[in-house]
Amino acid sequence: MSTYTIPSVIERTTGGGERTADVFSRLLSDRIIYLCTAVDDGVANTVIAQVLHLENESRDAPIQLYVNSEGGDVQAVLAIHDALAHVRCPVAVTCVGQIVAAPVLLLAAGTPGLRAVLPHSRVVLRPLEASGRGAVPDLILATEEVERVRGQLEQLLAEATGRDAAQVRHDLEREQVLDAEATVAYGLADEILLRRPRA
Repeated sequence: MSTYTIPSVIERTTGGGERTADVFSRLLSDRIIYLCTAVDDGVANTVIAQVLHLENESRDAPIQLYVNSEGGDVQAVLAIHDALAHVRCPVAVTCVGQIVAAPVLLLAAGTPGLRAVLPHSRVVLRPLEASGRGAVPDLILATEEVERVRGQLEQLLAEATGRDAAQVRHDLEREQVLDAEATVAYGLADEILLRRPRA
């Protein structure tokens, strides 16, 4: 995450007092999680804890997850994906800005009908890469693990988009940048949010 200062908000309490909270805590009180960084284990643990907390508060009320992520660790993304699939709450996922590489799976993991992109969003499909150093047997094991995880990602994306797994594999061979319309056409999102519905 950037080193910018996280803003605080001041709320009036029912007793006439004031309470200060960071903006992420304030959003969480309205069942909104904002993931705005690359995903690593620490970020995944925070998001998972927030998801579990919100389910514990109300298993019927939807969780709103907004994502603007430049990528991250595949296993950390899969952990968040599994938590989203595990909870009983409907999960609305909205792409704000961009989602690059593995976190694309989080957009696809939203409850069908509740996955959205904003008009100027971009979603980047990117192949998994193997990297490593060491003895040849270790490199072979690393490559096999990448292939195993890649198969999992492809299967999950195929299920979420309604596409054939072989087509998803082909699409992930090279980087593809999808604008909002192409993201919906691919099946990663259900709609483009032009304006929030009035309450």
